[in-house]
Amino acid sequence: MPELPDVEGFRRVLADCARGRTIEQVDVRDAGVLHGVGAGRLSHDLEGRRFTEPERHGKWLLAHTGGPTLQFHFGMTGRLVCAHAGDAPHAHDRVLFTLAGSRQLRYRDQRKLKGLWLAGDPEAARLLDEQGPDALAVSRADFDAALTGRRGGLKAALTDQSLLAGLGNLLADEILWQARLHPSRSTGSLTDGERAELYRTMRRVLRTSVRAAQVPPRDDWLTGHRDAPDPGAPCPRCGTRLRSGRTAGRTTYWCPHCQPAPD
Repeated sequence: MPELPDVEGFRRVLADCARGRTIEQVDVRDAGVLHGVGAGRLSHDLEGRRFTEPERHGKWLLAHTGGPTLQFHFGMTGRLVCAHAGDAPHAHDRVLFTLAGSRQLRYRDQRKLKGLWLAGDPEAARLLDEQGPDALAVSRADFDAALTGRRGGLKAALTDQSLLAGLGNLLADEILWQARLHPSRSTGSLTDGERAELYRTMRRVLRTSVRAAQVPPRDDWLTGHRDAPDPGAPCPRCGTRLRSGRTAGRTTYWCPHCQPAPD
């Protein structure tokens, strides 16, 4: 599932492909990815507009046009692709934006779990209003404020988009593994020092992941071992066999030695 680093990568695709270019045509090949707006209105409101500097907040990508803003959420399989306007569309290309200069920005999505909204739609506004601070931009003070007094486990807190926007399953597991904190550890049990280390670790993991436009499957990271063919792959830090289970409703990986379970 695309998380903050993936969406930051899509922001760069949008900026490199479309920034400053006029939208000459909008071709909706599958209206099932549109929310709160029909194909006709989408074309009417966007054709002739020019894409400006895009923004990202958490897992949301905001494509500004100097008028209406197009809002993307990529669900599990969505992505943005830059192509030549003459290239044949992929089977999963759902919306094509033909741009000046024979470029085409394509929203590609196999499973169609999320999609596109146009700013002004009440549902889109509500979904954005419910987002917490962006995980890459949040200050240490706001991070502490979000966690202080929070009930429940750490993984549930980190993946709660209303608390902190942008972290998903892979990032939460990686951050907690690098910070040596068990996923089900109570958020309220953290010391000031542990909370500071969690913040520093989150920032470090995010900076590295954003450069790669994904959570990189590095050999020295948990992410490089969690989906190994051999179940219970060794922890890349200590060699202990990794464990997996359900935490906060998600498949979760951790090292029982590096991340001791709470009492």
